[in-house]
Amino acid sequence: MSANRRPLISGNWKMNHNHLEAIQTVQKLAYAIEKDDYEAVDVSVHPPFTDLRSVQTVLQADQIPISLGAQNAHEAERGAFTGEVSAPMLAKLNVAYVIVGHSERRELFGESDADVNVKARAVLAAGMTPIVCVGETLDGRSTGHAEARITEQLTGSLAGLKADAVGDLVIAYEPIWAIGTGETATPVDAQQMCAHVRARIDAMFGAAAAASVRIQYGGSVKPGNAPELMAQPDIDGALVGGASLDANEFARIVKYRLYQV
Repeated sequence: MSANRRPLISGNWKMNHNHLEAIQTVQKLAYAIEKDDYEAVDVSVHPPFTDLRSVQTVLQADQIPISLGAQNAHEAERGAFTGEVSAPMLAKLNVAYVIVGHSERRELFGESDADVNVKARAVLAAGMTPIVCVGETLDGRSTGHAEARITEQLTGSLAGLKADAVGDLVIAYEPIWAIGTGETATPVDAQQMCAHVRARIDAMFGAAAAASVRIQYGGSVKPGNAPELMAQPDIDGALVGGASLDANEFARIVKYRLYQV
């Protein structure tokens, strides 16, 4: 991890925690994370839509320096899109980060790179930061097409964006075969793929964008493997799934610096 890029640890709660459970989790998290942690690491939590207002209220009332995040956004500002939530609606709740193109959205709901691109643009237009997810399947990895797939996703998902906007993005590399399976890419594997992401950003948008873009690793991140993952030069944070649902587990990941050798 470069000293020039402030790490971002994000908790993706997926479809877990009702609004009461969300309040309790954030309050416990606030007790578990200390001032020194906030000075060294940016932290975001991404609850379900139904929890956002409740979590926002707690964060603001208690002045907790955790950023509020969302898990998805529709590309239109408003309209007849039953069940969808727009980026401007999220921005009004002081949402700072929005995940776009998570592997589950791509795999389960058929989102294409073009879909991710228009969502990322909408998030940027609303003044928030997209966390753009890319990642390969086990088949893609075993057949040697992992880097080609990541290149394809980056090319489509970031098409038409300006270099300065890309430099301010967060990109999450998430090997699909390691999400929720208990399997984790080795730190060497994770570093190799995150370095590939940075190299492609350099080729597509220039050295300045590549130097400043933050690249998270996501794929069964836990307190035990976070320190070694975060020690890699091209890994600037983590997109944490299941472990983020437990405040104490997530806090230990945020505190990864204390356990690095």
